Amino acid sequence: MSKRIVVDPITRIEGHLRIEADIENGKIKDAFSSGTMVRLLEEILRGRDPRDAWAFVGRVCGVCTSVHSLTSVRCVEDALGITIPPNAELVRNIMFCAQYMHDHVVHFYHLHAMDWVDVVNALKADPKKTSELAQSISKWPKSSVGYFSDIQERIKKFVASGQLGIFANGYWGHPAYKLPAEVNLIGLAHYLEALEWQKEIVKIHAIFGGKNPHPNYLVGGMACSISLDDVSGINAERLAYVQQLLQDGKEFIEQVYIPDLMAIASFYKDWGAIGGGLGNFLAYGDLPVNDYRDEKSYKFPSGAILNKDISKVFEVDLRKDDEVQEFIKHSWYEYQGGDDLGLHPWKGESKVKYTGPKP
Repeated sequence: MSKRIVVDPITRIEGHLRIEADIENGKIKDAFSSGTMVRLLEEILRGRDPRDAWAFVGRVCGVCTSVHSLTSVRCVEDALGITIPPNAELVRNIMFCAQYMHDHVVHFYHLHAMDWVDVVNALKADPKKTSELAQSISKWPKSSVGYFSDIQERIKKFVASGQLGIFANGYWGHPAYKLPAEVNLIGLAHYLEALEWQKEIVKIHAIFGGKNPHPNYLVGGMACSISLDDVSGINAERLAYVQQLLQDGKEFIEQVYIPDLMAIASFYKDWGAIGGGLGNFLAYGDLPVNDYRDEKSYKFPSGAILNKDISKVFEVDLRKDDEVQEFIKHSWYEYQGGDDLGLHPWKGESKVKYTGPKP
């Protein structure tokens, strides 16, 4: 006999989801996910000054912050034919890179690492073996026996108190966890380190944009002045600090994030065949060396991958109506010309037609 389990909402993502699973003989036979939360920022923007749009669209998300505002000011500048100063383009690129670094680390450790890392099992790890393993995959300095022993003691106190805090809702001990105790301890230690690291890298947004999340942008440039000797502007000292933050971030990613990602993924290779969608991927590209409208100058190139075939990357003209389209057939919207249409985003419509489950 089968039954359906519904979890609504799933909150440990950037936006809520409704998950439904059909269970038969103790196993999931089929599963469905749907996004039932609507923001309609397009409607909020209607009738407002386009120069203010960046401040509204940035509120889409506080985790993947900044990028929606960046896109907004670029759109307005494109419409008005504005070319921003080279320094403003560089500042935007630096802020984009800081967010790019932050988002990858936070996503891996704080949004889903606990699906792979068993916190309680880490208590069984041998700190000496953990140290040896950590040093074999990375030259990160915080890999001593004493360091991992201290982490283990901190978690033991959590467990002994019966108050696991941020680790309270895990499925610790579940057979789906595959990591050895020592790898669990490494993952747990770096989870805690990443909590500290992520609040440092976003200081770049505070320096150039005034705050994080939702740093300030400006149509036509950036809302900060570069003056190497002025104490009230972005001076040499602050630029040196930004450089140090970027270097520290690079080291953390190269010596902690990537080694952990590779080590943990090696125990879950079978998950690569579970789930998956159409296998079509579109990259818009970014990090312009010149004006952002010069797509050939992008450090991150644009392109499309179809049917999971990574041997071919197709060029895409993002301005052509027949190359980039939005379809709504499997969502709760409707198009005036029919729901089978595909419309370019700048021709898109946002008319809600919600027929899904009620709260």
